[in-house]
Amino acid sequence: MSTDAIVLLKDDHKQIRKLFRDFRGAGENAVATKGKIVDRILEALTVHTYIENEGMYPDVRALLPAVEDEVLESYEEHHVADVLCMELAAMAPDDERFDAKTTVLIEIVDHHIEEEEKEWFPQVREGLSRTQLQEIGARMLELRKSAPRRPEQPGALKKVADAVLS
Repeated sequence: MSTDAIVLLKDDHKQIRKLFRDFRGAGENAVATKGKIVDRILEALTVHTYIENEGMYPDVRALLPAVEDEVLESYEEHHVADVLCMELAAMAPDDERFDAKTTVLIEIVDHHIEEEEKEWFPQVREGLSRTQLQEIGARMLELRKSAPRRPEQPGALKKVADAVLS
């Protein structure tokens, strides 16, 4: 398995996008199925944003000041996604706004992934060495082991609070 930070994040993106497709394809009346898929989306996004916020972004920001604006924008996009994840975690799948809120989350995260992969990752790949990306990736793999799995867990709540208070 590669420890390249960008490869790891792109792998996460593939898994997250598959969950999004599963949700969209579940059918209008598949309430229970959609609830299970959203639980998996919430876990995947909680872990992913945690390792990016705690591992990738601070390191890249320190090593590559030229992308600071993009990092700050990514923190804000994560914050919006985190808030939606918190709200979805507190909702029942049969709530009238559940599908709408999930759709908004999917749209925001799709936009974020698109920007990262097309604009930000190429800048990072060009600006950092292979060794640096592997070191960041190794740290992210360590962070993944202890990452919160649900948006309402303390580690996830801390990153939401940090984003709001920053």
